[in-house]
Amino acid sequence: MVKKLLWGIMAMLSVATGLYPVFFFVTERFGILKLKPDALFQNLAWQASFYTHITLGGLALLIGWVQFSSYIRKRFPQFHRNIGKLYVIAVLPGAAAGLYLATHASGGAAAALGFICLSIAWFYATVMGYITIRKGDLLQHGNWMRYSYAASFAAVTLRLWMPFLQQWSGDFTTAYDIVAWLCWLPNMLIAWLLREKRPLVVIHHLAVHHPFPCSSFRQILMLLPLTMPEASAEARQRTV
Repeated sequence: MVKKLLWGIMAMLSVATGLYPVFFFVTERFGILKLKPDALFQNLAWQASFYTHITLGGLALLIGWVQFSSYIRKRFPQFHRNIGKLYVIAVLPGAAAGLYLATHASGGAAAALGFICLSIAWFYATVMGYITIRKGDLLQHGNWMRYSYAASFAAVTLRLWMPFLQQWSGDFTTAYDIVAWLCWLPNMLIAWLLREKRPLVVIHHLAVHHPFPCSSFRQILMLLPLTMPEASAEARQRTV
């Protein structure tokens, strides 16, 4: 029940924030744009990167939460694959555009570095998620996509943290320097805590059927338990 409630909250926040970029197209100098210098609006590379980032990043956020529904994955696998392809197509240019935007970030050097690291992590996790599913490694695919969506969800957590940080610091620059890291590092930690581990039964199988150069190492593997309680049933089924 708690898991479903948290998933529902994540879905609502994702949809709301995913639709947020619409305001940048219908309102002049909306949101963060009010703080940007006029000269930056003459920079076509920045303009293209900004609208690419908010559009594709918003799309990734808008559709990505669906992928964490085990019901949809099992009952509608083709839908899951199609949404996954669209997500990857949205994230990769969105992250690349975000990397360029990070060099022009409001705030100080700390904010720029924080958003640069976020963009790289977002891009890398998504690429690894794609590579692992192409290899048929469903468990690691799921883990990498948790990291990817944790980076996508930074758009939500940034907006949740920023009012409190501004109230606490009394200064936008200080708050923005902090939120550039706080918006995604805790998300990554949660993704790491939620990762699925490969059951030890796989390691035991390797010890039985594959020779090791060191016989003592093989004997140690043979002594490992055949099950791992923290591995989910779905993960165990994937590796059989």
